[in-house]
Amino acid sequence: MNHPGPNPAQRSHRDRPATRAMVLWCPDWPVVAAEIVDGTPATDPVAVLHANRVIACSAAARAEGVHPGLRRREAQSRCARLIVVDHGPARDARAFEPVVAAIEQMVAGVEVLRPGACAVAARGPARYFGGEDRAAEQIVEHLAQSCEVECQIGVADGTFAAGLAARAGRIVAPGGSAEFLAELPLRVLGRPELTDLLRRLGLRTLGDFAALPARDVLARFGPDAALAHRLAGGRDEQPFTPRHPPPELAVTADYDDPLDRVDVAAFAARSLAEQLHDRLGGHGLACTRIGIEAVTAHGQELHRVWRHDGVLTAAAIADRLRWQLDGWLTGGADRRPGTGGRPVPAAPTAGIIRLRLIPDGVLARAALQPGLWGETGEEGARARRALSRVQGLLGPESVVTAVAGGGRSPIDRFRLVPWGDERVPARPDGRPWPGRLPAPAPAIVLPVPLPAEVYDAAGEPVTVSARLVLSAGPARVTVDAAAPVDITGWAGPWPIDERWWSPAEAHRRARFQVALADGTALLIARDAGRWVVEAIYD
Repeated sequence: MNHPGPNPAQRSHRDRPATRAMVLWCPDWPVVAAEIVDGTPATDPVAVLHANRVIACSAAARAEGVHPGLRRREAQSRCARLIVVDHGPARDARAFEPVVAAIEQMVAGVEVLRPGACAVAARGPARYFGGEDRAAEQIVEHLAQSCEVECQIGVADGTFAAGLAARAGRIVAPGGSAEFLAELPLRVLGRPELTDLLRRLGLRTLGDFAALPARDVLARFGPDAALAHRLAGGRDEQPFTPRHPPPELAVTADYDDPLDRVDVAAFAARSLAEQLHDRLGGHGLACTRIGIEAVTAHGQELHRVWRHDGVLTAAAIADRLRWQLDGWLTGGADRRPGTGGRPVPAAPTAGIIRLRLIPDGVLARAALQPGLWGETGEEGARARRALSRVQGLLGPESVVTAVAGGGRSPIDRFRLVPWGDERVPARPDGRPWPGRLPAPAPAIVLPVPLPAEVYDAAGEPVTVSARLVLSAGPARVTVDAAAPVDITGWAGPWPIDERWWSPAEAHRRARFQVALADGTALLIARDAGRWVVEAIYD
């Protein structure tokens, strides 16, 4: 007896062939964005750093041996004239907005993957321009003429494969994504911990990983690895076709005073993002793709879609909304080189009076167990609302929080960022910074070092030679022209010799810890032939 096969209409999206996707990728976009926004010439050796590592560099820097992943000191040792630029996600998104607007002049349904990369369904452009290769040529030529931006386009089954194809400027034939991905190294998955584990198991390529049984991957490595396993086999987890959730999930805010300043818009973005996140949480849902709509005082309507590989948290939604508003509000003032000062397309002609967030892609998430005396995280939510209220009254910079940074001096160890911004440590792996002071850390770090004088037992000034040899043991110290205080104990020196390869930026000093007779302890330093007090111990 013959049994009919499964009804194609009843198959899960996991079993359906992936939608043909077209991904546009702008090489070295952080470097290009730095040139557009800050004027840093991309033709020079330029490196963009995040967490003290290179994440992007120009072609001139690569010619000198610089590549992503290098530490700052190693990159500068390879290229002495390297221009270092700090990572700026908001800057990258602002500069990318005119590019997305130019793409929308030719195709509809653009989804921003990240600043420097976006995706569209390939079917529409291919049918209109007479083929996928012809559509890619037309889009590349249009961007080169309208925005003076170089880009590459890749087409494949699924967004993941198309993104990797874009880096090679390749159009993968329908059904050939798995074969195309099979020879690529594991690092393209963007999951370092999983990649290291698979390498220790003897796997080297995506094809090796995709050949493992899916059930075994899920049982041994967990859900994230199972998703990576599907991507390695050319099967996207998220279909490219947008899904429209119930309309009551969208949130809208109207403003009597038009939003025409980035700082005011950023505060409004945070409040609206938290409102959307709370509404989704109430339905047991999480967002993976967000649509942003804005209406200006002149009736102009703006729309953009942001996609995320994982689940968008409230902070992630706020960041993308803030980046988009920054791109819209400042886009009209930006001028690209070589365009004769023409305004960027799609810049708003007036302030924004309405914002709307639409969760284009949602999925169910596990519910949180309520606490014994209330909802989980309720106290933290009240604190966040209070701090946001203070920011609304006094401005975004009025409330800051400390983030662990990198550096050898106490003042470099932490940095202050506005409340609600991304708190990314300078060294996420937690490894110690070479040359930093030993514990304990000082209780008070002076923003401006105080002048001091150090004397020996004979009353002569104490000096430090180039070989870090003291002229005599410290006996008394005078801080900011006050009365001298006896030194009961001291330790050091701890030298710092930073940027020695660049004479114009070289900085050398010796630090000492001293205990005083009045019960206090100081961190003092010999810097450029003078003594200063950098910090005070409790």
